[in-house]
Amino acid sequence: MTDAFEFRFRVRYPECDAQGVVFNARYGDYTDLAVTEFWRVVLGGYEAMRSTGYETQVVRLLTQWQGPARFDEVLHARVQCQHLGNTSFTLQVVFTHESGRPVAVTDITYVLVDAHSFEKRALPEDLRIQLAQGAPGRRVDQSGSAY
Repeated sequence: MTDAFEFRFRVRYPECDAQGVVFNARYGDYTDLAVTEFWRVVLGGYEAMRSTGYETQVVRLLTQWQGPARFDEVLHARVQCQHLGNTSFTLQVVFTHESGRPVAVTDITYVLVDAHSFEKRALPEDLRIQLAQGAPGRRVDQSGSAY
């Protein structure tokens, strides 16, 4: 996944638990941050997709932990599309320490819905193409700036 879109961020103190490592539920937050930046690069932002009459809803979130992350460490989240279905798609987010050490892998599945009725909709061809292409080699940090 070296050519995937990459989001870089620093672990903040309140994200850690009593054991001194990132609390497990925070990976959902980290996934959301990384995917939000992925949307910004791939689609011009989530609001750009909403303006076309579509929204997404998370229907599955699975994280597999591989190693600890601690306060003030820098993590990299690499995002790319793993699966395109008829009305759903799955993105994979691979978290590594800045040293390259594995931290976690999250698979997040979204269903595309109508922005007003919230009924499932088929993925339009242009969205399929954008998701499949992703943003290889694009890297942004917590401010959304390239690095």
